Amino acid sequence: MFRNVYLKSLYDARRGLIGWSIAIAVLVLLACALWPTVRDNPDLAELYALLLPAPFLVFGIGYGARAIAGEEERGTLELLLVTPVSGARVVLDKAFALASSIAVLGLALFASTVLGSGIFGLGISPADAAGGALGTTLLGVEYGVLALAAGAVTGRRPTAIAIAAVAAVAAYVVYAAGLFLPRFESWQPYSPIHQAFHNGPLGTGLQLSHLWLLAGTVVLVALALPALDGRDISTTHGR
Repeated sequence: MFRNVYLKSLYDARRGLIGWSIAIAVLVLLACALWPTVRDNPDLAELYALLLPAPFLVFGIGYGARAIAGEEERGTLELLLVTPVSGARVVLDKAFALASSIAVLGLALFASTVLGSGIFGLGISPADAAGGALGTTLLGVEYGVLALAAGAVTGRRPTAIAIAAVAAVAAYVVYAAGLFLPRFESWQPYSPIHQAFHNGPLGTGLQLSHLWLLAGTVVLVALALPALDGRDISTTHGR
């Protein structure tokens, strides 16, 4: 039906994307409705706004872990690798499909933010909404690709989820600690959360720190490319 792994992966994710897009839109509209009650406390407001990337991280990590390790556990990855498609091409197509899927969620975030701002009079400009959606999307892609890479190397979906989830929690802790404890402020630039939102969750356009998120994603994809060609898929799970 499809000529490449990329299109097949997008097709398989279509129903989940619809559900996640609706959920994100509802969450954003709820956040817009509650925003006036927390915006007078700057630190609380920032942490509250940073809860919005959580669905992107959950989706990205889950998608990335299923993309390769999930297929390997189900035995479908073997069938794909006996075709002329190389392991590196599979990884690359899966990574692009992950990024495209999270970009769809980013569009849902942008549209619902603009809509919520208009309904509740928050004064968020489309440019600011686009900046926030861009940072959130890049963050979700990086951690999704981390899970994909971990799954490609280990062949274990739970392991891939654990590695990416621990990394995401650590990034949140480092960023949040820097908000309240001055001695941790110097650690914040190493957190992808800071790289995505250091000018606030509604930044304007492409920030220079976003390049670190892009660079991290590229490095993780490069590390994962040779993983499938470097091990025996058929024996990883005792088959």
